[in-house]
Amino acid sequence: MHEENKAAANGCGKIRSGTQNEAALLALMEKTGYSMVQENGQRKFGGPPPGWEGPPPPRGCEVFVGKIPRDMYEDELVPVFERAGKIYEFRLMMEFSGENRGYAFVMYTTKEEAQLAIKILNNYEIRPGKFIGVCVSLDNCRLFIGAIPKEKKKEEILNEMKKVTEGVVDVIVYPNATDKTKNRGFAFVEYESHRAAAMARRRLIPGTFQLWGHTIQVDWADPEKEVDEETMQRVKVLYVRNLMISTTEDTIKAEFNKFKPGVVERVKKLRDYAFVHFFHREDAVAAMSVMNGKCIDGASIEVTLAKPVNKESTWKQHFNGQISPSSENLLGFPNKEDGHQKSLGKPASLSVRLNGQHSPGPPEVERCTYPFFPGIKLTPISMYSLKSNHFSSAAMHLDYFCNKNNWAPPEYYLYSTTSQDGKILLVYKVLIPSIADGSQSYFMPDKLCTTVEGAKELAAQFTLLHL
Repeated sequence: MHEENKAAANGCGKIRSGTQNEAALLALMEKTGYSMVQENGQRKFGGPPPGWEGPPPPRGCEVFVGKIPRDMYEDELVPVFERAGKIYEFRLMMEFSGENRGYAFVMYTTKEEAQLAIKILNNYEIRPGKFIGVCVSLDNCRLFIGAIPKEKKKEEILNEMKKVTEGVVDVIVYPNATDKTKNRGFAFVEYESHRAAAMARRRLIPGTFQLWGHTIQVDWADPEKEVDEETMQRVKVLYVRNLMISTTEDTIKAEFNKFKPGVVERVKKLRDYAFVHFFHREDAVAAMSVMNGKCIDGASIEVTLAKPVNKESTWKQHFNGQISPSSENLLGFPNKEDGHQKSLGKPASLSVRLNGQHSPGPPEVERCTYPFFPGIKLTPISMYSLKSNHFSSAAMHLDYFCNKNNWAPPEYYLYSTTSQDGKILLVYKVLIPSIADGSQSYFMPDKLCTTVEGAKELAAQFTLLHL
């Protein structure tokens, strides 16, 4: 056995006894023939596996594993994940203390194996009462660039990004919701590799970099949610974007019924995007082909299949800022399209929509506390310098969102009524001064609350849903 393998096996023997831990991991390596190396806070098992020839597996073959018990290691984890297929590399994140950090990355040899792992191991009870989470892990090749002058066209942005960074493949720009001649003040820049995107981000991130005299905002774009092929084959809902604010659901239904009368079941429109539900999948696919790029009320629309979401994991995934074009029973937090979005796809809907029901309850937020030792140096910062996943309330997200878009803060107006049983019920009306226009002057939810805090959260959720 290689000395590095012994060292890696012994590297976390402080939780189990050193002898037990080392013996278990060495037995795993001897059984599988895989090597194990610990470096930079992670322990790599394989990568490549014994006898592997050729390049590593392509993107889409790796899954992220969360909520791993801190005293669980490869000798227990690897056999579980081998059920889905051949492991190319297993990377367990490690603490200096010897515990794992609660998460790992598992790369399979094929995308199909990775999808199977998600299907059979997400929410798997790995120990009594301990359920792991498994989702796709992607090397991000896309950056979100904010605070771009709204009069700039795609070609101008593409040329400028090619001048200041290397490896640019494409730029994705969306028209403004109310003025189609302008962009929305942000763009997504696609790079040829994760490394190229990371290098570009490193160059642009300090916050002093300017394009056309404007200091831009730079961050990773949130990756689109992967949906397995089997699920997508059943989708019969189309996601339609770039509509005019004034376009009605009846107009959309009539336009999509033109190529084959009576195929549309219903239409749900939200601001400048909509979901078109069909009775049959084959009609949805045919309509997508016919209608993509067509003009409705003077706007050239984009049409794709809507991506369903795993409702069970919706709160947690989207609270971490991951969202994508999806069906309308979608939940989401900010970092999305329509102004604040870092995600390529539909605007975030912050109201929780599970099984078609609105549920304004707060997400489960992991609250960690750390000891405050005397002498710890504190640095004053602005809340707006943080990332969106530092906020646990919708009201804070809305305030953060407005600031990121250089908008005035949201204005809240409180109203009350009395219920039949004599309770005081409250609701907030929210005004976003920077976008107030004739089509949408304010946002007010359709539910009342018994507390001021609840009413404010619900109003902020509702506002984010409709931005």
